[in-house]
Amino acid sequence: MTTAHIKVFSGSSIIVKGLAVRLEDSNIGSITKDHIHSGTLAGFGTLGRMVELFILNTDLEKATTILEAYKEEINS
Repeated sequence: MTTAHIKVFSGSSIIVKGLAVRLEDSNIGSITKDHIHSGTLAGFGTLGRMVELFILNTDLEKATTILEAYKEEINS
């Protein structure tokens, strides 16, 4: 099986950071791509949810419960 990063969530930077912390507490590493910050540095703006969270595809099964619980928490 090839190891690759997959996008599991996107949202505002504070919401994505909250999920990243929960994943880290379970020893699941993550990478964020902040298109808002990158666009600002390049001199143009962005719209919408432009912060993305990626994890290794090998961690997806372990992370699914955390992802679902977090989505319920932020949507309640």
